[in-house]
Amino acid sequence: MSDKIIQVESLTGGYEGKIVLKDVTMEAFKSEVLVIVGRSGCGKSTTINYMLGLQKPYSGKIYFDGVDIWSSPEALTSARRRWGVLFQSGALLGNYTVVENVILPLKEFTSLTRAEMRDVAMSKLELVGMAHAANENPLEISGGMQKRAGLARAMVLDPEILFFDEPSAGLDPVTSAELDNTILSVNRSLGTTLVIVTHELNSIFAISDRVIMLDPEAQGIIASGTARDLADHSEDPRVRSFFGRKIGE
Repeated sequence: MSDKIIQVESLTGGYEGKIVLKDVTMEAFKSEVLVIVGRSGCGKSTTINYMLGLQKPYSGKIYFDGVDIWSSPEALTSARRRWGVLFQSGALLGNYTVVENVILPLKEFTSLTRAEMRDVAMSKLELVGMAHAANENPLEISGGMQKRAGLARAMVLDPEILFFDEPSAGLDPVTSAELDNTILSVNRSLGTTLVIVTHELNSIFAISDRVIMLDPEAQGIIASGTARDLADHSEDPRVRSFFGRKIGE
């Protein structure tokens, strides 16, 4: 890993005037799986929101592929077309079929014909093992299937980077492991950069290349490295406590 696709430099931010992150500097490299962890209130989801350009930081810079995303409206729009997001719930619309949900970004951002859009959407559903459910109503399929369908939609524009906020939330351990395998296969087969917020230890060890740990009192990063290195060698009691939990806590 040598090429930085996202750079966060001296970021300070929060909400309603409350500072959650202070002077945070970090990066994500092309084709890596970066996992952001930490206690509740440490700013994990806030960090993702800043990376996505959903909030403008109080101070600091966010670069996507070397370009400051807040340098112009065009820079932010261009960046947003090059990444995808998997929401916690899958965020599928119940008045559309699964494949119609996947097609929605293609309708907004491309000039493909209806047949071409369906072909692209079906190829993404095939990639995540959901082609068989293309014509199902999202409200009538399992939570794990909804997450995989949401992943297909996030991938439909061939993004260079995918963001996930607690992708395993609400899933049983077996389904969570299946989703981890699907996510990892996307990274390995397509080289897509993944930035994932999760607290699930199984997922952290299974899919991460690198882990960044945030802390609410520090208002920033207290550890960075591989999951195994942090679990086995960190001398920080906050890190040891996090990684010392029993699987499933």
